[in-house]
Amino acid sequence: MKVRRSDRLVDMTRYLLERPHQLVSLTFFAARYESAKSSISEDLTILKRTFQARGTGLLETVPGAAGGARFIPYILREEAEQFVDEMITELSEADRYLPGGYVYMSDILGRPAALRQIGRILATQYLNQSVDVVVTVATKGIPLAQGVANYLNVPFVIVRHDSQITEGSTVSVNYVSGSTKRIERMALSKRSVKPNSRVLIVDDYMKGGGTVGGLRSLVDEFDSQLAGVAVFAEGDFDGQRTVSKYTSLLKIQTSDEQIRVAPGNYLTQIFGDDHNSLN
Repeated sequence: MKVRRSDRLVDMTRYLLERPHQLVSLTFFAARYESAKSSISEDLTILKRTFQARGTGLLETVPGAAGGARFIPYILREEAEQFVDEMITELSEADRYLPGGYVYMSDILGRPAALRQIGRILATQYLNQSVDVVVTVATKGIPLAQGVANYLNVPFVIVRHDSQITEGSTVSVNYVSGSTKRIERMALSKRSVKPNSRVLIVDDYMKGGGTVGGLRSLVDEFDSQLAGVAVFAEGDFDGQRTVSKYTSLLKIQTSDEQIRVAPGNYLTQIFGDDHNSLN
């Protein structure tokens, strides 16, 4: 049965939003709605204009017989700044201070709305870059990595500190914790990452950078390339971090049981001084 344009637009929007970075052919949409390709092209033009005007993302149209449409989500600077400001306010609450100079963040990292925004923000950095897999370490980085992987539409894999029998054969590395200077171990299933993959490391918190350094060593063991490092928050650290290139949404300082939260380097690195760089 032929579908009305208003109904097509709703269903096409849902279909594309659920499949970011995936090329969907005009032939598929034409058959799905029993409509001419010319009508589908007009629908896509409407969606493209609306997505861009609302800052939802890009809708790329690919011409030709094998062409179609591909939705690429992103976030505008103004919305990213608003979210970062909200996180600064919330994480600056005095009762979040934990012994050892840490800050309680688990409630935020378990909040679906916050995870969606964090995933969308971090994925925006790789708008025009190739990422094959997102890697994180158990356990608190898992929901963040999943959020980023959803927007990039790539798999995410979990590195564990102890090998699990359900993982099969694993590759393990030893690394030195950047903050405690203790030797730690992490392992990843041999089936998790294919050789020559572009790997994005995502984690919730970085202090000395030892964990990220261990993950980077694992990437090398899989004969793959590091696409980047992204963390939700970086802690204040007096020594020399083991990783120098990374992006962070927040920077947290704790002293005398007080919490000071500021924007990380993300906004400057991604958007620079141009507030309309993705408009």
